[in-house]
Amino acid sequence: MAALHHVLRFVAGTVGQGILLHASTQLTLQGYSDSDWASCPNTRRSITGFLMLFGSSPISWKSKKQGTTSKSSSETEYRAMSAAASKITWLVKLLQELGVSDLLPVKLNCDNQAAIHIGKNPVFHERTKHIEIDCHFTRYKVLEGLIELCFVPSSDQLADLFTKPLSAAHHMEMCSKLGLIDTQSPSSLRGVLQIPDCASSALVATSESLL
Repeated sequence: MAALHHVLRFVAGTVGQGILLHASTQLTLQGYSDSDWASCPNTRRSITGFLMLFGSSPISWKSKKQGTTSKSSSETEYRAMSAAASKITWLVKLLQELGVSDLLPVKLNCDNQAAIHIGKNPVFHERTKHIEIDCHFTRYKVLEGLIELCFVPSSDQLADLFTKPLSAAHHMEMCSKLGLIDTQSPSSLRGVLQIPDCASSALVATSESLL
């Protein structure tokens, strides 16, 4: 019940928040994948989280409990990486159909060095053979040139917001980096329309003639 009240207080305090889509001269696509190992106290399943940025604006994200129990943090990070690679594949095809090109390779940021190492140089031994499908899929996308696996420090891992509870300060910092703003503040998501003086005078003259 306390958790429910906490969620309701958060929702009530953030009803005015929205995502501002920033204009950018260079259109790029990049992703962040993360996981929280064995975070479910009942099933010990992990949480997959990923975030996709188009330019500096978030366009796709996901937070979901994984379908199976992972034996190590590297394994759960790799499952999250595979899910993010699938989403990147779909987004790249969609954006190309819309006329957006030169997106490759898409940087996929992860804060787990072991998962990145497996993605770049897969070695299927006893610890990884049960996740070969995920390993093969991600590795194929790397070889295809679709994605580039990059390490990012945990402090800069934007997908943390979708996998684990954060302190209030860290949560607000992540929200700020994602472009969340309060639409109830003086700065609105719609911006301000600037009308030239000549056009303003013409509008006034027209309105007076109509009267």
